[in-house]
Amino acid sequence: MQPTPNTAPFIVTDAPPELTDPARRQRILVDLSDMDDYYVVFERYGFGGGGACWAEHIETIIEEHAPDLLERVELAGAGEIFRAFTDGPATTAEFLALVRPIFADLGSLNKYLSQTDPTDFFE
Repeated sequence: MQPTPNTAPFIVTDAPPELTDPARRQRILVDLSDMDDYYVVFERYGFGGGGACWAEHIETIIEEHAPDLLERVELAGAGEIFRAFTDGPATTAEFLALVRPIFADLGSLNKYLSQTDPTDFFE
């Protein structure tokens, strides 16, 4: 499955039936295995750039700009996969409106990362 132009680089789907519950109605996914340009930008600022790194930065962005959103989003990342689950389309739209402008464009991501301190992050 590929991201749509209005969600890229995120792929949004309904959560798989085996993972669905009231807090997990939609899944947001990024497969970083073919996204070398993203790794280069993250590494330029001292970050790993893998799925856990994305989860940590996205959590920080949400905490700063919409902390109540964290109650409706479950973030995870491992290896070359970032994933999040939301409680439904409205939360997914709110997540994308906040996070996508930073991650959809390498220039925006570069600007965001240039203002961060790698010692404040684990990944």
